[in-house]
Amino acid sequence: MSSSPSFANRVQDRHVGPCQLLTLPTPVENFVSFKASFVTNPDFAAGDDIRQDLAVALLDKGTASRDRFEIARVLEDRGAKISISSDGLYIDISGKALTDDFAVVLDVLSEMLQEPLFDPKEFEKARASTIADLQRQLEQTSSQAAGALSRRLFPEDHPNYTPPTEELIEQAQALTLDEVRDYYNRHVGATDFRMAVVGDLDHKSVEESVLAAFSDWEPHESEAVHAREASPQEPGRSLVPMADRSNVDVRIGHPLDFYRDSDDYEAFYVANYILGGNFSARLMNQVRDEQGLTYHIGSSMSGVTVSHQGAWRTVVTLSSESLERGIEATIDVIRDFVEHGPTAEELATVKETITGSFVVGLATTGNLAQTLLTNAERGFDVEYIDRFPELIEGVTLEEVTEVTQRHLHPDRLHVGAAGTLPEPVRAE
Repeated sequence: MSSSPSFANRVQDRHVGPCQLLTLPTPVENFVSFKASFVTNPDFAAGDDIRQDLAVALLDKGTASRDRFEIARVLEDRGAKISISSDGLYIDISGKALTDDFAVVLDVLSEMLQEPLFDPKEFEKARASTIADLQRQLEQTSSQAAGALSRRLFPEDHPNYTPPTEELIEQAQALTLDEVRDYYNRHVGATDFRMAVVGDLDHKSVEESVLAAFSDWEPHESEAVHAREASPQEPGRSLVPMADRSNVDVRIGHPLDFYRDSDDYEAFYVANYILGGNFSARLMNQVRDEQGLTYHIGSSMSGVTVSHQGAWRTVVTLSSESLERGIEATIDVIRDFVEHGPTAEELATVKETITGSFVVGLATTGNLAQTLLTNAERGFDVEYIDRFPELIEGVTLEEVTEVTQRHLHPDRLHVGAAGTLPEPVRAE
């Protein structure tokens, strides 16, 4: 059994102005990492995801008080970093700074979020860059297969739905700066604003810095409109023909009917790890090593949160000639696993792997801050971080078998595939 350090008794969790603030001192010198997020509630069916992407791309391009070069200079002179990204329902923030510079870095972040310039020339650059990225996705079999599967599993207003790339390109081409600015003004604010700071810190000093930077930041009034549940669509295939590809990327999966705070989560997490979580998993051993049908195969839970359902999926790369054999072999392994469950040896090995990886993942200030933030986003108490390894260790063979049979359904699997397809092949 892997020993896990205890964090809960060293973390301070409180509200400071509009922010849920979590702080954790660690034995590093003169340095802190911070992670933050807030909820935007985009309307995915209305194309708000591309509006949010473009708005976020403009946040480091100048504020009402500083142009992009001054922002960069302030951060670079202090060896500090701020990264802002769009993530579905959230806008995520990641950063690091010397302890003495934390207040200054937060002031810059506050300006970026509350006083973005939205310069027309920078907007044109950002839109062109976004379109170029999307056009590259048209050439990526992995992106096309993943998108094809998502459209089978989720409705258009679900956070895990991926619109066709061509549709996203058209939306980006048609967007105006006024539309992006209007979206930002309506959807960006201190709604469910959370921040985790880890490193060489004083709890009170961090509080004062956060309050000084964000005390006046108000929540927005846009309500959540996204779907919580997956699509009831019947199982079938969505195939994306792409000429002159050496392999076919395949995604096989179905929706999951539980959320991240379900009592079944940890047992299913263990079950999936045994089936397809790493190079020692069943799928890798049997489809790759024994049958030689692929170089890469694995499975995962995807997009399972406390606010919406996600999916279970297998990712496998196959040659055009072995496409059907590979899909059939993959589903056979899944079916056998559901019917018979794991062995005691597999369970013991995976428990050690998961708990060991969890502990190793908490070794850096950045990862620690992200773990604290993600835990808070889920509405979990800080003690869950300490309990997680114990919950994994406590999963029994019977629980893994039972939860697998309840939530994993080989006869309900959808397929999304992209690449040079064999003839004849058709969607079912």
